[in-house]
Amino acid sequence: MPRAEVFVDASLRYDRDDPYAVHLSFLTPSGRDPIEWIFARSLASDGLLEPAGDGDVRIWPVPDDPTGPVYVELRSPSGRALLALPRPVLAEFVDRCHDVVPPGDEARYVDLDAELDLLLYDDLS
Repeated sequence: MPRAEVFVDASLRYDRDDPYAVHLSFLTPSGRDPIEWIFARSLASDGLLEPAGDGDVRIWPVPDDPTGPVYVELRSPSGRALLALPRPVLAEFVDRCHDVVPPGDEARYVDLDAELDLLLYDDLS
């Protein structure tokens, strides 16, 4: 399968209403609807320092280069994408996420009753 290097603008989003998750979105070169991936906030944090993830999303820093990029690999049945993020950009984003919801305090921002209602009663309406 041919490989192509394509530059894309990506955005990271974090919301205290979904305190465990980070949203990464970007447009494909065709410019259609944005592609969005949701993954654990801890994965972004861990991936700044060492390889992290073992599923659809994997994140790792360039070894032995503290100023090098952080790679984000996204895998799905329809393909694979490898993104290179500037390490300072991801580090600042993670720091801002931790300012909004400190690590370990995520459960304080989750409405468990509402989440259970979604799981148990959403299909009944």
